[in-house]
Amino acid sequence: MASLKELKDRIGSVKSTQKITKAKQMVAAAKLRKAQAAAEAARPYAERLAAVMGSIATKVSGDSAPKLLRGTGSDQRHLLVVVNTDKGLCGGLNSNIVKEAKAQARKLIGEGKDVTFYLVGKKGRAPLKREFADKIGEGFDTSTVRNIGFEEAEKIEADLVARFENGEFDIAHLIYPVFKSALAQDPVTQQLLPVPTPETAEASEAVVEYEPDEEAILTELLPRYVKTQIFGALLEREASEQGASMTAMDNATRNAGELIDKLTIQYNRSRQAAITTELIEIIAGAEAL
Repeated sequence: MASLKELKDRIGSVKSTQKITKAKQMVAAAKLRKAQAAAEAARPYAERLAAVMGSIATKVSGDSAPKLLRGTGSDQRHLLVVVNTDKGLCGGLNSNIVKEAKAQARKLIGEGKDVTFYLVGKKGRAPLKREFADKIGEGFDTSTVRNIGFEEAEKIEADLVARFENGEFDIAHLIYPVFKSALAQDPVTQQLLPVPTPETAEASEAVVEYEPDEEAILTELLPRYVKTQIFGALLEREASEQGASMTAMDNATRNAGELIDKLTIQYNRSRQAAITTELIEIIAGAEAL
């Protein structure tokens, strides 16, 4: 049985931990509002850009289409761009993203495809490396970036497009969390390269003349679309991280409070037992005299 000093020290330790988790919860809650607003503000632009791109893409086909749209003509080599966080203490967010990435990798490998991982963020590297050590390629480190912005999305897009143009892979899939609420951040997988034509895009019956032509417009529009998708994924990651962190720290704070209550009861009982034992010894000694 633990001594009174050990129980008192443990109560003090848990209280210190509770102060830390409470502070982190408040910090995450403060950051969540800004991150959520940024993620939600980026969604309409990405959807509208996809619609415009799809409308123009219906007017080009075959070899006249840019390579980012028509692809390499093969679907054997797949690149999984996994967007994880750089910090922990955010519940099961990273494990869910890794689980989605592993499921996609197993599915593709089962179909006889070659799979390589491109990791954005450092938290997903260790769990993926344990199972797919020989399939972890180069990635993009965001741990040194204080505020994720469009500049990081441009660097990632430039790297991925260069690899695609060099024939290092045929299809790239983007795996990232979508922020729904502080309690729900669901990982999703979408094709990034070659750029998929939206299924809702329909060829317009109106006669429209483009200046310059459709191919030239798509050549400029497609890289911007890829940047926008990556930027949106980074914003969703930031909002998901803050929401998951706030929820996890709130749970940790409440659990610490419950543990403090249990330890306090145990401490009081042990103290009462010690006092009772001392009284019995004093009374017994007095009667012996």
